[in-house]
Amino acid sequence: MNQELSMSSNSLVAELQKPASEFTKADIISYIKKNDIRMINFMYPAADGRLKTLNFVINDATYLDAILTCGERVDGSSLFPFIEAGSSDLYVVPRFRTAFIDPFAELPTLSMLCSYFNKDGEPLESSPEYTLRKACQAFKDVTGMEFQAMGELEYYVISENDGMFPATDQRGYHESAPYAKFNEFRTECMSCIAQAGGQIKYGHSEVGNFTLDNKIYEQNEIEFLPVPAEQAADQLMIAKWVIRNLASQYGYNITFAPKITAGKAGSGLHIHMRIMKDGKNQMLKDGVLSETARKAIAGMMVLAPSITAFGNTNPTSYFRLVPHQEAPTNVCWGDRNRSVLVRVPLGWCAKTDMCMLANPLETPSHYDTTQKQTVEMRSPDGSADLYQLIAGLAVACRHGFEMEDALAVAEKTYVNVNIHQKENEDKLKELAQLPDSCSASADCLEKQRAIFEQHQVFSPAMIDGIVAKLRSYGDKTLRSEIQNNQDEMLKLVERYFHCG
Repeated sequence: MNQELSMSSNSLVAELQKPASEFTKADIISYIKKNDIRMINFMYPAADGRLKTLNFVINDATYLDAILTCGERVDGSSLFPFIEAGSSDLYVVPRFRTAFIDPFAELPTLSMLCSYFNKDGEPLESSPEYTLRKACQAFKDVTGMEFQAMGELEYYVISENDGMFPATDQRGYHESAPYAKFNEFRTECMSCIAQAGGQIKYGHSEVGNFTLDNKIYEQNEIEFLPVPAEQAADQLMIAKWVIRNLASQYGYNITFAPKITAGKAGSGLHIHMRIMKDGKNQMLKDGVLSETARKAIAGMMVLAPSITAFGNTNPTSYFRLVPHQEAPTNVCWGDRNRSVLVRVPLGWCAKTDMCMLANPLETPSHYDTTQKQTVEMRSPDGSADLYQLIAGLAVACRHGFEMEDALAVAEKTYVNVNIHQKENEDKLKELAQLPDSCSASADCLEKQRAIFEQHQVFSPAMIDGIVAKLRSYGDKTLRSEIQNNQDEMLKLVERYFHCG
């Protein structure tokens, strides 16, 4: 028995003794029979960014084979605005590698994420999941390498204030109980996400915490491990579904909204990326950031303004992306610098064996730490369409390899200082700025859409739909009009409280 597989939190991986990427229909049927599974759920994301669910009771072996093989019809016009009611039928077909046991179902239930297909049995061009698949394939075709990603999922837990052990306002980073109130809730979420196949790195309380109207608002974060980009989007999608369901059971409210109220930390959705070839991380060479990494960063520098169209999708997003705060507004990158748009996190490049220094009884480990180096895009937030966002980042990184001046762009946009300090005003003036509204974001996407449409990654219909939605908010001057009006800010927050 493979001990690594046996330790998996996903019961299918542990029992079938194979990674989820190798699951077959026969494996799924075998597991269902052996474990007396009574129900099957098909789950799939719609235009609102939430998972939709279709339930099946298992009548017999023939019916089970039919639904796993053929999928089922759904009304596409109720799921996506670009599909007309006159010709709205779509197929949803399960992806076996996503199978997991539903942790909330009373009856033993197996759930799977699905792909959309059109009337001709072809992948739906404008579906978010297929767009990401095309983006990853185009990246591989152009570079010969694999694009991997992982997210930092930030959210607020909201509950009644018991008045005990109050946390320090806006000082909740990595706080322990009893000052952090929802550590146990977060760890239970992490356990459920892992059972559903999520590859979790860690979880902790975050900076944001405050009380308002006798309620506690506590910010938390669950961070994932780098995996193939399609899998990264899937696990973030399931994680948001898990957190909301468990919160409902506990009587808590949850929001991934980018901004809660004035003067308090907003919630981002930072995306880390790495580029792999033959199982090796290509982000470092000889202990420093590689040419490969710098080309990818250059692509993100060029396309950063339009990536907000996928990662910052409602007006509250732009109350988080304001100057002189930790969320970025300037298009630049740097090492370990939280005032930049793309950050190169500390990457275990030190020449010392820190484990041995901390534990003198240990022998040298010779651990390959190069696998841990990533680069982090810091602008996206919880309003993002996860598949479109990661697809957009894959396009941007690919574009870096298609640019003749990529390394020059990377050098020009590199910042190794706090860009907001007065002595750096001249450097700040050289940098492009992120959009300040959904309307401005739509304009940026319109100008750069040809790059996203290259290699048939983003369909023109999808770009048209995103642009139209962003412009529909009419928020061109909204931030300047209400940024100092807390009552109006709270109304806006309430309107988009359950975004994403």
